[in-house]
This record gives sequence, C-alpha cells and structure tokens, in this order.
Amino acid sequence: MPITAVTPIAAHADLPLVLAGPLLRRMEPQRLVLWLVGSQPLTLSLQLSHGATAEPQRLPLQGDSCQVIQIGEQAFIHLIDLTLDSPLPCDVQIDYDLLIEQPDQAALGIADWAPHLLYDGATQANFVLRAQLDHLLHGSCRKPHHPAADGLLCVDRLLAEAHAPEQRPALLLMSGDQIYADDVSGPMLRAIHQVIERLGLFGEHLEGAVVADSTALYQHPASYYQRAELLPALKSNETLRERFFGGVEKPVFTTSSADNHLVTCAEVLAMYLLVWSPVPWTLLDAEMPALSAEEVPRYQAERGRIEAFRGGLGQVARALAHLPTLMIFDDHDITDDWNLSAQWEETAYGHPFSKRIIGNALIAYLLCQGWGNNPDVFAKPLQMIRAMTEGRDAENHMDCQPQDALIDSLLSFHQWQFVLPTTPALVVLDTRTRRWRSERNLKRPSGLLDWEALCEFQQELLDHPAAIIVSPAPMFGVKLIETIQKLFSWAGHPLMVDAENWMAHRGAAQVMLNIFRHSRTPGNYVILSGDVHYSFVYEVLIRQRKRGPKLWQITSSGLKNEFPPRLLDWFDRLNRWLYAPWSPLNWLTTRRRMQVKPRIPSRSKAGERLWNGAGLGQVFFNDKGQPSAIYQLNADGSPAVAFVDDRDKAPAPQTALSPAGRS
Repeated sequence: MPITAVTPIAAHADLPLVLAGPLLRRMEPQRLVLWLVGSQPLTLSLQLSHGATAEPQRLPLQGDSCQVIQIGEQAFIHLIDLTLDSPLPCDVQIDYDLLIEQPDQAALGIADWAPHLLYDGATQANFVLRAQLDHLLHGSCRKPHHPAADGLLCVDRLLAEAHAPEQRPALLLMSGDQIYADDVSGPMLRAIHQVIERLGLFGEHLEGAVVADSTALYQHPASYYQRAELLPALKSNETLRERFFGGVEKPVFTTSSADNHLVTCAEVLAMYLLVWSPVPWTLLDAEMPALSAEEVPRYQAERGRIEAFRGGLGQVARALAHLPTLMIFDDHDITDDWNLSAQWEETAYGHPFSKRIIGNALIAYLLCQGWGNNPDVFAKPLQMIRAMTEGRDAENHMDCQPQDALIDSLLSFHQWQFVLPTTPALVVLDTRTRRWRSERNLKRPSGLLDWEALCEFQQELLDHPAAIIVSPAPMFGVKLIETIQKLFSWAGHPLMVDAENWMAHRGAAQVMLNIFRHSRTPGNYVILSGDVHYSFVYEVLIRQRKRGPKLWQITSSGLKNEFPPRLLDWFDRLNRWLYAPWSPLNWLTTRRRMQVKPRIPSRSKAGERLWNGAGLGQVFFNDKGQPSAIYQLNADGSPAVAFVDDRDKAPAPQTALSPAGRS
C-alpha cells in the first residue's frame, strides 16, 4: 500500500545522511529487499550492473518499493522492496550502488556516504544470487559486552578473500539473540540514551510503572544498573518484581543480568542501530552517567569491551552490505525465558508495564529483523506502526492507545516463521510465539511448537527430497544437559535452568519425530541451531522408516558468547560416559528409537564433542542436500574447526572458503 507522506525536515549539518545500512535481506532474482536507516527521508535509486559490457541499470525507489517509517525527529527506517521486470542472473557477481538523489546536484553513492562499506579497490558494493543453497553461514547469540571477539567478523574475512561468485555463501542465517534486550552493559545503555537524544527518537507514556513516561525513565537515578527498582511497587503488581515461581528466586524478567533491561521502543531501536553500524557511535561522547562509587569500576570494565566491539562494526556493516541475511528471534531478542511456560505468559502479559516492555521489543524486531525475511505478511502491522508514530503529543511522546493496540496485534501474530522456495527447501521456525502449553501444570515448560504449527511444518516439508530447517534451539541437544533440565522441571523450577529444548514437552517431541518418519517428508534433513553457547554436530538416523531419514543437527553458538569453559568440559565428559552408544540410559530417553552419532571437532584434545568458542558456523552441501563439510570459524582468527567422523579425523583448513580449498 502507498506510504503516508513524510515531510522532509531540515537536515542537521552534523548528522550523516545514512545512519545504518544497507543490509541485504531477502534477495531473489526478481525481488531485492534491503534495510536502511537515514537521518531524513531519502530519495533513493538502486543501480545494478553485471558483466563487463552490460549498461548499468538505474531504478528509482519510489512508492511501494521504498516505504519510509519515521521513528524519531531525525531517524527514518527505509524498507526497500524492489520487484524487477527481468530476473537477475544467478551465480554471477552483481555490482550495486544505492544512490541518494539530490536536487540540482549529482547523486551520492555508497563511496560518498559510507566508504567503509566497500572492500579494497572496489568502487561499488556487490552481491551474488546463488542458484542452490550449497554453502551457508549461520550463528546466534551476539552479546556486545561479552569479552570474546565478534563472530560476524568471520563473514567479512571470508568475503574479503578473492574467489569466484559460485564460491560465495548463499546466505547468512542468524538463528536468534541478534541483540540482548535483557542483558545490556552500562556503556551500551549510555550510548543508547545518547542516540535517542541526538536523533530525537520518539518517547512514550508508560502505564503501571513508577515513572510516567520514557523521559522520566531516562532521567531517573535508578536508570543505570538498578532498573528492577523501577518496576511497580504496589502489592497487586508484586508479580513483576518479587513474586517467584514455586520458590525459584527469578522474577518474570528472569535474566540474572536485568540491571539495564531495555524498556522503551526507542531504546530497542537505538540498540539495533548501535549493533549493526559504526556510524551512530560517531555521534556520541564519552561522558559517563551519574553512578555510585560501586558502579564505576563495573562501568569502566564494560567500557573496554564495548570499545572493542565498536572497533569491528565497520567490517560487520561491510559484510552485511554484501551478503543476504535472514534472521529469526530467540528469547534475548525480547527477554530471557520468553514464553517458556504458560505461567510465565500469564504473569508477563497480565500487567500493562511488563506487556509493554515485551511488546516494544517485538515492534523493534518487526522493523529491524522480521520485515526483511518476508515483507508480504507485514502490511497491516506497518500500517499500525504509522498510526502509532503519527499519534504523538507536543513532546513527541506516542499515544498509549495505538501503541497498545499494535502490541496486542503482534502478540497474536502467527507469521513470524518463513519458508524459502530454494534448493534444498529452507524452513525457518518460530519456536517462541506458537508454543504447546501444558494444560496439567502451568509451570511445566511449553513445547516449542504447538499442534497447529507442527502440522504447518509438516506441510512445508512434503515431497521435498531434502530440507534445511532453522530451529533456534537444537532439536537434538546434549542429553545430559536436557536430563538436568528435565529434573529441574519435575521439581517445579524450569526457569532456573532455561528448560527450553524440544524433548522437554512429550507431545511436541513425539509429533516432531513422527513428522520425520512420514514417508512423504524428506530423506535428508539439516537442522541449523544456536542458543546454547557451544557448538556441536550430531548425525541422527530415525529408525522405523525404510531408507532413512537421515538428519544432521548442526549447532553454532555463539557469535559473541561462550559457555563457562570448566563447566562445559565436565558436561562433555559426563555426557560421553553416561550416554555412550552402549549405555542402557539411552533406553530411558525419547531418543531410544534413534541412532545418534556425534561428529568430533578436529581440534579436540581428548575426544570432546562440544566446541566452546565464539565464532560462526559454515556448512557446505552436496547435490542431495547433505552436508559435505562442516566448520566452525573462530572469531579470534585461529584456524577453523572441522567436525569430522571419528574414524576419519582430519585437520581443519587454515581457511574454510570452499570444499575445493580444503587441505
């Protein structure tokens, strides 16, 4: 539908025209989807060229091809969705430039307004549309203030190497926790507040909170490291701050690092700008907020980690401008343990303030992540967002009624998942909003998909010879850890151990296994997952079906997060001892009808199955949709890890660009 007209504002001389982007999102031969944020509404054209003799094609981005959503006085999200009359070729480098048109002046290209996005010697950015999904990158869990290096830097290193177009990855898949809305460092929160002020991101009124609106929240003495104190203090609102589930000392916002939990829509939107672009950081100063003497050392320690994160953002932005990227949420994109159980949902959505916090994160996810996966399903939500942002008062605070109406709509929205008609088929699952809730015990963990969602999942798989499934949580995880989670769930404390695995709900697990056994579903599945902060690969054979099926559970986590090393070592060893192939304990699990065989990390020292290190997953596929090579690229720049058959253990290559380049 046509966009609501946006009146151009006088550009601030000290504000860059482009604040973030472009990010390449869903890219197809006849459809190009990009995301960009400007400091004013921009008149854009997309220039495309391929081949040495082809004349560049210049396409104006007008009307439906570029929707503009104003989120602040000097902040405008540009949602670019261009349909082409003639399809672009596959497996060919396509050069592109995003031109900013200016009255009576030459248009500005990427080399003018964002030279950091171009690789050495290039005058334009480029992309490749792959005919087949034979090479994918995937990762999850990118926490800015974690001390590990940023795994997205691995994408930039790969793309910086000279190689043929057919060797390029087809996609980067981010399988959850692209931001941590519930675990924010003090320096990041300070940067968020400065971005809000510099760009005039819209404020909001807050119902049920001890502060009246977003301005009061930002100025409150407890805004840094003490945000739990800003939750409602009335006795009837105790559930948000002090009521514990069955004696478990974790409130509804269950993360143990909620001191700076993001609250407003503006805060979450500013976070997205700061994790995907180096440009907003140039608008900030180093001034520290008012802190207590005890908080200053923590802030200073976190500042060093945030500065290191900021230092790599130019390379991250460059990679995202050259490689199509698809995304799906997990809990930290919204809040820890999001929708873990029916009781959690009743408590969280039963109060307007906690409901607003969750809803604001969903609004920002829609604008900055969800829309680019499948723009066709978001026409109505975008219309409601415009109504929300246009209904502002004299202080640029959004009216509660349209914001709450939008949140109610998003909480019942069932089209976050998406499917790509590729070879092999790519199915990306929403395992957060369509859960199979326990009817007998509201405290029990919900199944990750309900019956209706599982039926839809099966329909998407029918008659495909192979499929790639993106499930934020592994479908087949480490059995010992799942057993510990099950014990805590039996004791009524699922929140203490994040009991979110496919086998935690008997009904959902059984239906999922029946789908894999169905005679018309694929014979080869590759399941790409994240979430757990360590990486592993399992080969799984489902018995009781002729000729398969065969599954590969490939987990890469995290992009910028890691599991406590000593604890993971113990889990790894105990799991190998207790659940070895010959162990009778296997017959007590849901997996008794499966044969599960772990791949070994090539750099393991004592037969470890689990690899603990921030980085990025890389998978190559053969013509049958089976993985031919599986790597974990390490963010610290050390040699890649290959996941290999224990009988044929081989060293990982120094570079994992293509199977042909393996040593």
